[in-house]
Amino acid sequence: MDNNVLILDFGSQYTQLIARRVRELNIFCEIKPYNKVPSDLDSYKAVILSGSPFSVRAEDAPHPDLSNIRGKKPLLGVCYGAQYLAHFSGGSVEKSNTREYGRANLSSVESEHSFLKGITIGSQVWMSHADTIKKLPENAKLLASTHDVENAAFKFDGEETYGIQFHPEVYHSTDGKQVLENFLVHIAGVAQTWTPDAFVDATVNNLKEKIGNDKVILGLSGGVDSTVAAVLLHKAIGKNLHCIFVNNGLLRKNEFEDVLKQYEGMGLNVKGVDASARFLDALAGESDPEAKRKIIGRVFIEVFDDESHLVEDAKWLAQGTIYPDVIESVSATGGPSATIKSHHNVGGLPDFMKLKVVEPLRMLFKDEVRRVGKSMEVGDERLGRHPFPGPGLAIRILGDITREKVAILQEVDHIFIQGLRDWGLYDKVWQAGAMLLPVNSVGVMGDERTYEKCVALRAVESTDGMTADWVNLPYEFLQKTSNDIINKVPGVNRVVYDISSKPPATIEWE
Repeated sequence: MDNNVLILDFGSQYTQLIARRVRELNIFCEIKPYNKVPSDLDSYKAVILSGSPFSVRAEDAPHPDLSNIRGKKPLLGVCYGAQYLAHFSGGSVEKSNTREYGRANLSSVESEHSFLKGITIGSQVWMSHADTIKKLPENAKLLASTHDVENAAFKFDGEETYGIQFHPEVYHSTDGKQVLENFLVHIAGVAQTWTPDAFVDATVNNLKEKIGNDKVILGLSGGVDSTVAAVLLHKAIGKNLHCIFVNNGLLRKNEFEDVLKQYEGMGLNVKGVDASARFLDALAGESDPEAKRKIIGRVFIEVFDDESHLVEDAKWLAQGTIYPDVIESVSATGGPSATIKSHHNVGGLPDFMKLKVVEPLRMLFKDEVRRVGKSMEVGDERLGRHPFPGPGLAIRILGDITREKVAILQEVDHIFIQGLRDWGLYDKVWQAGAMLLPVNSVGVMGDERTYEKCVALRAVESTDGMTADWVNLPYEFLQKTSNDIINKVPGVNRVVYDISSKPPATIEWE
C-alpha cells in the first residue's frame, strides 16, 4: 500500500496502541522491530518511533539506523522515541527527579503550529517515563510543556521531525488522536483509505489465495473475534470451513447450549464438542496462573487435533487471535516487548499437530473487529458481546480449579451479568465478570457464624482492552447484586467491587 505508516517498536507495551490509533484514522500501518528497519521505504509516507522500557542513557539502549528516514520522511518520536531524537541530536536527557507517570495537563501550547492545531492549554496527556528531556538540541523548537515536563513537544528546524514526551496513543491523552491526525494527515499527507470494507475485501482475497480448496477447522468461542473470523473464512472458502465449539467446562452458565443455538441460521457448519471433563481433570491441583493457561492451551490443541482427524483432508486450524492477545504474550514482530501473560491461542502449534495456522484477525484490535463484523452484517447480539477470556473461568478462580468452585462462580457470574442486562448497563460496560478469591471470610447468617467464600466483581470501560478504567456502577445496582449473590449462591458470604484501572492492574486477575 502506498499510504502506509511505519511504526518502529522499541519494546513499549503501548506500541500496538499506536497502531490502533493510526488505524482509527483509516490509515494502514505496520509495526517493525527497531533493529529490522525495512530496506525499501518507498511505500511508507511517515514513520513513528515508539516508547520503550529502556533508557537512552544506557549502553544497551536501542539505537536504530535512521539515515534513510530522518529528514527524508515525516518522523514522530513518542516518549523514548522523543528522548532518542533529542539525546542523539545534541540535547540532554537525564533521570527525572520526580516520577512522571500518569495524567498531566499541557501548560503551554504552540497551537498555531500545524502539529498542535486544535490542542489547547489544559489538554490532558498521559506520561510514562523515568527519564526526561532536560535540554533540547539547538536546532529544535519547543512546542508544548506541562507543569513538570518542560519539553513535552518539539520540532526540529528544517525537517518534519517531531518529538512528544507524552503518549498520544493512550486513552487518557484526550487529544492524542488529534495530534496523530495533525502529523499523519496534515503534515505527512497520508490518505485515509483504510476501512473495514477494504480490510474485508483484501482479507477474503488473501484467504482464497492462501487456503485454496483446503479444509479449515475453526475453534469458535461464541465471542466477537472467533465469530468474525468464521464469517470472513466462510466468505472465502464456504463449505470447506468446519467450526467447532468446545465446552471446556469453564464457560459461563448454560453458555455451551446457548451459543450453539445462537449460531443456528448463520449458515456456518458448527459442531459442539463437550470436553469439560478432559479440561477439568487436566487442571486438577494446579493453582499457578501461567500453568493453568498452558494446560488449557495444551488440552485445547489436543481436542482440536482429535476433531481434525474426523474432517477428511483438514489442513488448517483457524483462530480468532487479535493484536492484544499477541502483544501481551510475545512481541508481535519479534521486537523487544516484554511478556505480560501468555494466551492459549498464541504461539503456534506443536509438532505432532499436522495443521497449519491461519489467523485472519491477528492485526486487528477489538473495536476494529467489531467494525469489520458490522460491515459484514454480523448481528449486534454477537458483536456487542463482552470479551470473555479464552481460558474461561479458570483465570477467574484464583488458586486450584474444582468442579465445585466452577459451579459457584458460574452462579455468581450469571447473577452479575444478567443484572447488568436487566438494569440496562450491559452495553455501557466493555467487559464484566466475577472472580472467586482463595480466601474465606467471617460472616453472620441467621444469627449463626459463617466462614465462606469471597467474590470480587469487576466491570471496566475501554476501547481496546490495552487500557481500561473501572466503571462507576450505581450503588443501588451493586447493593442488589451483592444481596442476590449472597442469598442465592451457597458458599459465598462476601462480595467486593474491584476499582483498579489498567494499568497498573490488568482486566483479569490472572
